Amino acid sequence: MTNDRVVVTEGALDVLLSFARDADPDPVTVSLVSTPAGDWADLPPETPVYADFYFPEAGRSIRNVFGVDLGTPPTSGGARFVSHPGGEQGLSRRDDLAARVLVAVPPWERENVVAYRRDGEKLRLDVVDAAPPEREVE
Repeated sequence: MTNDRVVVTEGALDVLLSFARDADPDPVTVSLVSTPAGDWADLPPETPVYADFYFPEAGRSIRNVFGVDLGTPPTSGGARFVSHPGGEQGLSRRDDLAARVLVAVPPWERENVVAYRRDGEKLRLDVVDAAPPEREVE
């Protein structure tokens, strides 16, 4: 597994940025799910690529009442997208941290997204023009 970079698809990143844009001035936190690059991306096959996510509203009412997040399976991809409408580019104590965190600030464009490790170390962010194979929803 590559530890010094985060790979995300253009399509996923564009949708995440639209969530941030639509929620502004409120922040957004979205759980990301990786898929191995396999043969669908021009990367080593085992490279984790963040191409999927769980909708930020999933399970919200249960979480608000009971404090339990049922919208995100516990084995999800180990990354989060967070927006900082106030423009703070780094991680904050208010962020829902994961192994990898993508932080976006206004204006909500790809070049305003930075990847971090949970400990705050900045990582290289690679945005790829690829889409994982379609899967059936179970």
